[in-house]
Amino acid sequence: MSNLLLAQQAATTVVNLNKGLAAIGYGLGAIGPGIGVGLIFAAVINGTARQPEAQGKLMNIGFTTFVLTEVLALIGIVIYFIASS
Repeated sequence: MSNLLLAQQAATTVVNLNKGLAAIGYGLGAIGPGIGVGLIFAAVINGTARQPEAQGKLMNIGFTTFVLTEVLALIGIVIYFIASS
């Protein structure tokens, strides 16, 4: 009888690891957009240094790709909140 009681208690005791794993997943997922943003603006600075008259065009392209890259980080944080609930 006591074995049945212990088995029932073990079945009802569930440890929720989703929050911790979701935080680790988001941390790893945020590395990609961070590197991407760094590479984007490094290319803009490099292009501006080589051809200063193209700065306006390069900044436009740089901010457009920055927004597209940051959307990945925002999607990651939304998925974090969904997974941690």
